[in-house]
This record gives sequence, C-alpha cells and structure tokens, in this order.
Amino acid sequence: MSQPHPENVYLPKIAIMDRVVEEIADVKTFYWHFEDPAEQAAFRKFLPGQFAQVSVFGAGEFPASLPPSPTEEELFFTVRRVGSVTAALHQLQPGDKFAVRGPYGNGFPMNQYFGQNLLFVAGGIGLIPLRSCLNYALDNRDRYGKIQLFYGARGLKDLMYLGALREWEMTRGFECYLTVDRGDDQWTGHVGVVGSLFRKPGVTVPVENTTAFVCGPPIMFRFVIRDLLGMGFQDTNIVSTLERYMKCGVGKCGHCCIGLAYVCADGPVFTYEQIKRLGEDI
Repeated sequence: MSQPHPENVYLPKIAIMDRVVEEIADVKTFYWHFEDPAEQAAFRKFLPGQFAQVSVFGAGEFPASLPPSPTEEELFFTVRRVGSVTAALHQLQPGDKFAVRGPYGNGFPMNQYFGQNLLFVAGGIGLIPLRSCLNYALDNRDRYGKIQLFYGARGLKDLMYLGALREWEMTRGFECYLTVDRGDDQWTGHVGVVGSLFRKPGVTVPVENTTAFVCGPPIMFRFVIRDLLGMGFQDTNIVSTLERYMKCGVGKCGHCCIGLAYVCADGPVFTYEQIKRLGEDI
C-alpha cells in the first residue's frame, strides 16, 4: 500500500487580493484570502511573530511579517516597497492572484507571558512585526498585567496603523505613548526619540515581571536596549525580531544563517541574550 506524499513546504498556495490600504509613503496593507478554504483554515493557526513567504507571479518571492493576530478574522500583510518584488506586489489590485506559503518561524510564546506586564517599544515600521502580539494581548486582556506601547516615528505622516492605535487606546488597562522626531503645526504631542518617552512626566514603566518587545531601526534598537538595561531589565526579558533574507523559510538554504542559528527556523523571535550570542549586530 503506497504511503501519502508529505506536504511540500516549498509549494506556494494561491491567494486572492481583497483590498489594499495605503498606510504611509511606500507602505501598504494588503488584505487577502486563500483560494482554497482548507488552506485558509490551516494557515490561520499561525502564531504571533511568525512570517510567510509571498510570491508575485513573474517577479519573485520575499518574506513578510504576519501583522494580524490569530484572534482577528482577516489575513493581511503590511509591506514597504523596497525592491522589484515588493514593487510588483504594490501594483496588485483587488481580485488579482498571488501566492503564499508558510507560516514559518518560532513566533512569540504568548502563553509564557501570561500574568506578566508587556512593554512594546517600536520605531517607524518596526510596529509591523509587533502588531500581531500586541493585538493578541489586547484581545486576551485579562491574561496579562499592564500593557504599554511606546511608539515613535520621524513625523506624523510616518506613524503606522493610526486607526488601530485609536482603537487600542480605548482598551482598558492599555497605555499608549507616541512621539515624533520632528514636530510641525499638525503635531501637538511629544517630540523626541522614542526612548525619551520613558522619562516623560507621569510615565511609570514596571520592570519586575515585565517582558519588553523592541523592534525598529538599528540605531533606535541600540539606544532603547541601553535605556531598558539601565532601568533594570534583564537580557532574557527583552525580545525582538531579526530581519534577514529568508529565502527557503525552513532552515535549508543558509541565506539567513547567523552563527549557529537560522533566523527563519530558530527565529525570527530572539531574546536579547540570544541576539548577543549570535555575534552579529541587529
């Protein structure tokens, strides 16, 4: 009796674009669904922090974070236009077909954080990979302690997910602090780097029983880590995601290898303690 063939992890599944939303300059959110309902159901078991490989026919494939939470109904990617493949994705319209495979990676172990305070620190489009676990925590609000978001961007026009930010701010027990590097007549809030929000009058950041999630440009990451360590955070209680060119997604091609770790399989979520051991700057 013949045995069934194992699932081909490299085989993309057909997806259909539902709608496209402009976020900020060169960044769009693409809402989509799988052509096969069975694939839709299987994919929805993804974990916050995982990623997928996105294929645009005739252009190529690239890895993309999964910003929706498993608690949300719709699937979507938020993608910045940075090369030929992402540029091709940005040209797609509702009804167009592309392909997706995954989900891949380890994700954030949200069950391990039950009962803890959660501190999210994001810069610019660094909010994209953190959105999933943040929304997951808010949708399971009673399972966590204090939830805080410290988010900064270059200017008002560079702040991501403004609609979601307004919704999150209405959630009980959630604190949202925003800043921009350069203010203007339209911005009446805080001006300064994101780490300066920690020292804003009236802001209290708990360190005991708290996990800090940090994602943003390298210069922001380095200064925020310094701030967190100075506040008393341990390396094991600071987590982030690493971005590398993850071509296969399953730890076979070696493109994303750092030391002994494969970002696609061992990550993309790492503690700061693990990141230091990898021997490469974030």
